[in-house]
Amino acid sequence: MSLFPRPILINGATHSAQQFRLLVRDLASDAEGITRGTDLKVTQRSTPGAGVTVADGSAVIKGRVNAFQGHYSACNTGAFDVDIAANGTGSPRSDMLILRVEDPDYEGSVDPATGDVAYFQIISNVSASAAAIPDGRTGIPLARITIPASTSTITDAMITDLRQIAQPRRERTQYIHSPSGSSTVISNTNSSYAYFSTEAGWTIAIPAWASKAIIGIDIAQMRYSLNQFTGLLRATFGASLSLQPVILDDNQTGVRRQTIFVADTLTIPDAYRGTSQLLRPQATGSTGNVGGVSVDVSTTFRYDIEFIEAPR
Repeated sequence: MSLFPRPILINGATHSAQQFRLLVRDLASDAEGITRGTDLKVTQRSTPGAGVTVADGSAVIKGRVNAFQGHYSACNTGAFDVDIAANGTGSPRSDMLILRVEDPDYEGSVDPATGDVAYFQIISNVSASAAAIPDGRTGIPLARITIPASTSTITDAMITDLRQIAQPRRERTQYIHSPSGSSTVISNTNSSYAYFSTEAGWTIAIPAWASKAIIGIDIAQMRYSLNQFTGLLRATFGASLSLQPVILDDNQTGVRRQTIFVADTLTIPDAYRGTSQLLRPQATGSTGNVGGVSVDVSTTFRYDIEFIEAPR
């Protein structure tokens, strides 16, 4: 029978495990991986030793034996220690730690009533650059551990994070406005940044799950005055982050206007998540500058911020 005649969920009907696995597949949009950026992270043990610790968290794992096997949902509630065999050889060895699912309907012979169908597994002697499970077994990679010669103690420096989020969260917002009046002209020559006095910037709420921010700021049209301007434009985000500066190099004289764009991808510090931080552009003149830049009521700002979730 090709069609399941009793779709999930129908009162009084019986549904197979396969139907639920296919439901997980559909809800995950056929993706696999961890659920949140902090899930199932692999680190050294609290006292480094012959193994690692896997953090709590959950994941969805795609069945690889059958096209209609569906996806499995697995969860680890609490830190779990995984032993790793010592490297007694004279050269480095790379092992891969995976979250394995062994469904006896498709592979293996584990009895689900008495044995572990989902478990953490070490695949030893993988390529030093391996990022995917090297064979067709059902599971997701969590970390690659490169163990130096004649070593048994695992430290964080040996661990490469291989986790991928199945459905990473994204949030994008744009803010568009014009300053309330003309700003003070920035015309210095010492490469010391100054904010545009009438452009207060925007206070941005950072999601608690955010790992990265892609930020772009359009300034249309920035006002040049006096003579040729040579300098830089950037933006600050909170007290510790700044966007990579772009060069302002204008060889004209008199009053004129230009549209400028500055953008960067920033890693969000732990202390910023779940807080609000000010995003505000600033400019500076460089050595030899003889011009000035400013913004006014005829200038339009567009702040474009996209937050992205990633393993951390």
